[in-house]
Amino acid sequence: MKQLIWAAVALLLFAGCSGKKYFEPAQTYKAAGAISGHKGKAVYLTRNGMTFDNGTYVSKKGPGQVHLGAGNHYLGENASTILAANGAGTLSLISKKSKKVVRTVHFEAPVVSAAIKNGKVVYLLQDNTFGIYKLSTKEKLIESKSDDVFAVDARIASPIFVDSLAVIPTLDGKLLILDMQSPENARVIYVSSKTKLNNIIFLSRMGNTLVAATPSRVMIIGSSEGEFSEGISEVAVANKAIYVFTKAGEIVKFSPSLKELARKKFKFAHFSAATAFGGRVYALDQKGSLIVLDAALKRYRIYDVGKVKSFAVTSGHRIYTDNKVIALDKLKL
Repeated sequence: MKQLIWAAVALLLFAGCSGKKYFEPAQTYKAAGAISGHKGKAVYLTRNGMTFDNGTYVSKKGPGQVHLGAGNHYLGENASTILAANGAGTLSLISKKSKKVVRTVHFEAPVVSAAIKNGKVVYLLQDNTFGIYKLSTKEKLIESKSDDVFAVDARIASPIFVDSLAVIPTLDGKLLILDMQSPENARVIYVSSKTKLNNIIFLSRMGNTLVAATPSRVMIIGSSEGEFSEGISEVAVANKAIYVFTKAGEIVKFSPSLKELARKKFKFAHFSAATAFGGRVYALDQKGSLIVLDAALKRYRIYDVGKVKSFAVTSGHRIYTDNKVIALDKLKL
């Protein structure tokens, strides 16, 4: 299973590199003032961040402040604790205050995503087993296995909490909604039913609405419900809007009810990373064109930041790619 998962990582990073046409903008701008370097070699990617071979990491908020320890990779965090895991099934809880491991929990398979709240860890294992572990009593309040999977997109989304509920994204395209106080009965929502590369790659809360995506579909669940199925490269939520970056090189802006508001196509673009903040939308093409757009997708400027050879991940207002760090908030439109 581990080999198949990492094979999927290679598929994700290099998809489109053979036999496909590429995005070739007529004009690009230099971004030298926004680019700096980093020395870490990427070894593990999740939706929440990237871990480097020297034990450092970047999260969605920015560079990590704690060394994860040999063999560990970053999974997530809350206000006081960082969650890290290794390939042997050990989950480590690291205190942000002391910067030391304060608890380890051992599972029968590697942990691929996890979240912590009120002394309970919600987790998903590499074999698609999910559960809730109570730290104070060292017991599993619930554990069950979903369907087997054989290949996944490396950007595995993490569980989130909605009041007293835990929402667990699985590797086979489902959302499991459990009550943290009585988790025996789970509500199951199918986002997609593809047979491979079907795990949840994006999960976020937008008011009273959940926004979830697999590589083939975006779905909203809540006061409004809807779906969009055009092949998904990335999703971003900002300023009460949902931005979907498609495998066909399109950027589509939706309302919270998934009503299409705007659409912009960049012919042959293959997006490696994308985000939205501060009234701007950012999309990085594999060949090194970084597109900066306004929130309405009407105006844009394209910067040449260099080809993406192995990985690209957003972290705060930056994109980390290979040995570069691109400060997005330094780029003008």
